[in-house]
Amino acid sequence: MDHYRSRSPNSSYHSRPSAYERERGDRGRSHCENQRFRPNSQRQHQSGSAAEQNPLNSRALSTRRELYERDFPVYKQPVEVGSFSLDSERRFFNDGRQMRYYVEPERNPNFDLRDGYKDRFIKRDDSVKEKLDHILRWVVANRSKLNSRTTSASSCALDVDFVTWRGHLTKLLTTPYETREGWMLAATKFRGTIYISEVETEAARRERENRTERHEEMMYWGYKFEQYTCADNVHGAPDPGGVVNTNEAFCTVVQTRLADHRLLFSGEVDCRDKDPGAPAPPACYVELKTSAEICTPKQRSNFHRFKLLKWWAQSFLPGVPRVVAGFRDHEGVVVSVETFHISKISQLIKNEYNCWRPTVCMNFCCDFLTFVKRTVTEDSPSMVYLFSWEPHRDVTFSVHRDSQFSFLPRWYVEEMTRRPDSQHQS
Repeated sequence: MDHYRSRSPNSSYHSRPSAYERERGDRGRSHCENQRFRPNSQRQHQSGSAAEQNPLNSRALSTRRELYERDFPVYKQPVEVGSFSLDSERRFFNDGRQMRYYVEPERNPNFDLRDGYKDRFIKRDDSVKEKLDHILRWVVANRSKLNSRTTSASSCALDVDFVTWRGHLTKLLTTPYETREGWMLAATKFRGTIYISEVETEAARRERENRTERHEEMMYWGYKFEQYTCADNVHGAPDPGGVVNTNEAFCTVVQTRLADHRLLFSGEVDCRDKDPGAPAPPACYVELKTSAEICTPKQRSNFHRFKLLKWWAQSFLPGVPRVVAGFRDHEGVVVSVETFHISKISQLIKNEYNCWRPTVCMNFCCDFLTFVKRTVTEDSPSMVYLFSWEPHRDVTFSVHRDSQFSFLPRWYVEEMTRRPDSQHQS
């Protein structure tokens, strides 16, 4: 079943090109534009003049929700163009060897999520910042799929405007409603495509370095739930007695379009439906989550207002149709399992007072990408435009050349500068 063909603007993709062409003309602008893109009244740290020379450029982007209360922007049905795997040592493979298959648990399974934390857990070193490296390896390995269909003289090496991780876009979707955590996103234009990579904020670094043992264990619980509900092959069964290794990952790579922004992004996938009749990716994928059990109306309201926002954003972007959630008690035992269909979440929250709205999320993301396009003017792998945001503030930016923020590796720049067919010549 395709859950994304509904005409509801809060949950639909636009899959017909005619619908996209008909609507895209005015999507990037509205009567609010002068309010959204405005000269920055906050203190700016501008280390270069490239941005200042562009008369189209405004210095800040507002995150006020009311400015994004307009029609849902055109978002085309995401299409999977490839996938890749990361093994137990975080090595890249251009295949699906790490794909897992969802095995539906009992409704009240009593899974012990603490099991194995002390003796069967290999944790990825999250102080190592991989930036976009894995996506870039996929791009190099699949360059023929992405070469621009324009003339060979075109400066655009790929047929997309943006390359990034799904998680970075998720942060953008949730920004109008985020009240605690800021972010920094580095953007570099190279051969006509803008690459966006996250930079760890000082607050995030402090949080990572000072996590309590309880927090570390609760992070493990989510991976353990996956182990209880996933099999390594289509006819297999879960092995909860095995080792949990968070280096391992299977990632989808999708292409889509948000208004006039052509996107290529990748995101980790937990598992897929093992039914032979399941739809093609990404519609066969399943996202797995854990959350505290809901015992009071206040807890349910908070779940709708905060957790469902992030779940919806994370899965809506790549076209993953459902989230399976294990609700656990304080001791880490899963007491119930519930499935949330992404296309129905907007209906689930509609009666919540002052709740989030999908249209605000998508319009802000769309306008941020427009802001980035206007700002990132110089096409150079050594130039980084650093976009920063803190809750209740505007998005601002600074410009850095040959700095610690540069993130496109030399091997990628050299490979993408070569003629596409040179590697096949003797």
